[in-house]
Amino acid sequence: MKHVLVVDDDPTMRDVVGSYLENNNFRVSFAADGQAMNRVLTNQPVDLMILDLKLTDEDGLELMQDMGAQTDVPIIVLTGHRRDETDRVVGLALGADDYMMKPVGLRELLARVRAVLRRAQAGERRARTTEKRLRYRFAGWELNVRTRKLTSPAGAAVALTAGEFNLLTAFLRSPQQVLSREQLLAASRVHDEEVLDRSVDIQILRLRRKLERNPSEPQLIRTERGVGYVFALPVEIL
Repeated sequence: MKHVLVVDDDPTMRDVVGSYLENNNFRVSFAADGQAMNRVLTNQPVDLMILDLKLTDEDGLELMQDMGAQTDVPIIVLTGHRRDETDRVVGLALGADDYMMKPVGLRELLARVRAVLRRAQAGERRARTTEKRLRYRFAGWELNVRTRKLTSPAGAAVALTAGEFNLLTAFLRSPQQVLSREQLLAASRVHDEEVLDRSVDIQILRLRRKLERNPSEPQLIRTERGVGYVFALPVEIL
């Protein structure tokens, strides 16, 4: 039985969604705020979270940003505010797996919950299969995904933070392709305390200092002004 966490400050909404999911063979937990949400996530495994972006005293986007890379729980975000697409874009960039407007149809919500869980399970299977053997090689460097070890052309091990490792992996999956800041943010789960768009720039600067001979004139990770970044060299998958 899959465990779904419903984070919404509207008790009626929690009851309606929770009862419907329970009647469809899901185990459901509830949280009205970020503190209760973190308590559930800390104390028990959660397979999927349904998160209202507009809580009474908190912003769901800020809760997602604070979560950062601490959890890989799939998230469906809900909002009752039809403004521009800012919330949707930022929510998806922060790692949301789906997005729905309130009022939600229960049958559609159930279908999306099942679809997100299927994608998550399929992704986990593919990742486990691939990462058992995956290594990337570029310009004499080698990244072993399974061991998270980066080796320089001279054979020295180079330490990477979790954010740097995820960002480098995102580049190596799509070499010689321009990636936007939003794509890199979503792929790498990079969430600094800096302004959202700038957090990726800061991580890339740190990564360049470890990879480039001259970080001020990068040859590996190049800036495409107004668009994003590109990993400029071909990558060999071993």
